[in-house]
Amino acid sequence: MTGLTPCPESVEGLGVDRKSVLVVEDERDIAQLLKLHLSEFCNEVVIANNGYDALSVAEARRWNLIILDLGLPGIGGLEICRRLREGMHYTPVLMLTARAAEADRIRGLDIGADDYVTKPFSLQELVARVRAIFRRCAALQAHQGAVASSVIQHGGLSIDLDTRQVDVDGRVVELTAREFDLLVHFARHSGRVYTRAQLLDQVWGYGHDGYEHTVNSHINRLRSKIEPDPPRPRYILTVWGVGYRFGDATLLRQRPQDVQHALN
Repeated sequence: MTGLTPCPESVEGLGVDRKSVLVVEDERDIAQLLKLHLSEFCNEVVIANNGYDALSVAEARRWNLIILDLGLPGIGGLEICRRLREGMHYTPVLMLTARAAEADRIRGLDIGADDYVTKPFSLQELVARVRAIFRRCAALQAHQGAVASSVIQHGGLSIDLDTRQVDVDGRVVELTAREFDLLVHFARHSGRVYTRAQLLDQVWGYGHDGYEHTVNSHINRLRSKIEPDPPRPRYILTVWGVGYRFGDATLLRQRPQDVQHALN
């Protein structure tokens, strides 16, 4: 079998709620084997063998996870991921790629993939990564359900958690799913300083070294949408030498060591 190695143990009894998964893979043998193993703990596994079908099926309904090969006929996996991240609903994406170059992995994560597996891969590793994504999503949903108010207000910024709508000074702002999640994380922890690595771990769900630029690019795009004057941000502030915080711009006049305790 090209592209993977056998899984030495069954995935039955993993304690994972049964989910729906879309497998986008043009190598049919790999796709069928993935479906076989994922079906043991997912109640629905659907296969798409090309990019056009994948995008149509992915956008037609909600999925708990999309396993997405990069090298597809038709629309490529990176473009599919980019279009999904432009939508209002967030769907976890696990990328499969035969490309070993670090730049390809970085680009995929930067576009919005939650994790990746490089071919050839073991089924055991892929199952473990799928389980990890499901756990992170369940934890996030539990945390959101524990929040009493469905609207976060901060000055002229209003965030509706139920409708995922953001208003700035009465103007509706269109955010991608990841931009919205990043903004909510900041707003829920106003005043706390976060390093880029912490944001990767707590918002993206992974802590890979070397991908902090992903945080930078998302914050720059978020600022361009919610800040009246992005070069002089009102909401998402840079704490030089440390990271970012949400709140009062007066902290910009403080030294990094004065806020270092917030990281502990």
